[in-house]
Amino acid sequence: MKNFKTSNLTLIALMTAVMCILGPLSIIIPVSPVPITFANLAIFFTAILLGWKKGTISCLLYLLIGFIGVPVFSFFTAGPSKLLGPTGGYLIGYVFLAIIAGYFVDKYPGKVHMYIVGMVLGSIILYALGTSWLAYQANMTFEAALFAGVIPYLPGDIIKIIIAAIIGPAVKKQIVRAGYL
Repeated sequence: MKNFKTSNLTLIALMTAVMCILGPLSIIIPVSPVPITFANLAIFFTAILLGWKKGTISCLLYLLIGFIGVPVFSFFTAGPSKLLGPTGGYLIGYVFLAIIAGYFVDKYPGKVHMYIVGMVLGSIILYALGTSWLAYQANMTFEAALFAGVIPYLPGDIIKIIIAAIIGPAVKKQIVRAGYL
């Protein structure tokens, strides 16, 4: 596996650490059991910096770390019950966000508008999984779960996508220039 040299493994670990740092930082909103979290911002950056394969590995490591009990999920929570609870679908959706956003980064190098398309499409899949699971777990209609778990977050997620689209490529350029990618 020539693409998995020490520098790549280091970047995967670094981006996993960023997810572990940003993931617990959460803001509760009264209309939803789903908190505002910065984990998806970390995944946007991870996808831009690492692409779909390495970005997905980083995301899976983040979920594994939380699953085994390290408090890296929203509000410093962890464990299997978090993945199986009302917000578990959003956590699992992070994997698909990493795959889809990272795929667009790999497929369209240097085309930031396509990175945005990938982040939006990945977010839609994340929302669909999260909303479906929330509806099931909270015994809500899909529409009620959509209004509780997606609609209030759209403005913030759009801002996160814009931030990642502006800063991510500049950071990636510096990482490539330094010879780490």
